[in-house]
Amino acid sequence: MQDNAAPTRTPDRTPQRVRHELRLRLLEVRHVESLTPHMLRVTLGGDDLEGFTSPGFDDHVKLFFPDPATGELALPAVGAQGVAQSAASEAPRLMRDYTPRQYDAASQTLVIDFAMHDSGPATQWARSAQPGERIGVGGPRGSFVIPMTFDGYVLIGDDTALPAISRRLAELPAGALAFVFAEIDSPADRLRFASEADVVVEWIYREGNPAGQSTALIDAVAAATLPPGDVHAWVAAEAGVAKAIRRHLVDARGLNPKWVKAAAYWRRGDAAVHETLDD
Repeated sequence: MQDNAAPTRTPDRTPQRVRHELRLRLLEVRHVESLTPHMLRVTLGGDDLEGFTSPGFDDHVKLFFPDPATGELALPAVGAQGVAQSAASEAPRLMRDYTPRQYDAASQTLVIDFAMHDSGPATQWARSAQPGERIGVGGPRGSFVIPMTFDGYVLIGDDTALPAISRRLAELPAGALAFVFAEIDSPADRLRFASEADVVVEWIYREGNPAGQSTALIDAVAAATLPPGDVHAWVAAEAGVAKAIRRHLVDARGLNPKWVKAAAYWRRGDAAVHETLDD
């Protein structure tokens, strides 16, 4: 008896790179809200948000902060090569990369969540931000869009990764399976993730240990059973931690390296670090 059933087609799981026109926007603080003891939400708004786009859950925009000493906000010029660096005669501009947590085109607002652990100038700005204060926002310059066709998703990170993890879970469709491994200070720093997907969360607590100086996150991943089938894994944490977890997922767990994306959202001893980690 001949089987005339059509062959099963493998879903396209190729990530898509999208480039955007680089724009620099002048926005103002609309609202500040404390989410947890170490997470502060700042809602920005303004007409300059017209046309803003961010299709990738782990996109990053560059925030340009006012000078802490003078309160003046000096925005750079934008040319064919991107954002111009400060001239030799100028003071270095204070700028950092952050995840665009949520954009609302109707209200022209952009939500940025700040992990509040260091005492740097960006954190100090967020702590003291008041409605009406101005800030510059550049980008995103590009996006890395992960298809919604995987059998499962693994999201791993520390506090700095929580905005991207929260956004990814909010965007996953019903029926998707996601495992989350999140390192935070204490149970008081747990977030409530809104998602239509089936989500399993394991919280890892530092319990007073310095961030980025423990193996607790990778130990939790190593001891866990991951989703079956074709899995996409995403990791963001301190550079050394993220690199070690990616190596474990590829070498020890056998995940397809093309489906494991890891990023250093910070590095011990350095400022303004944001880089993708490859083999």
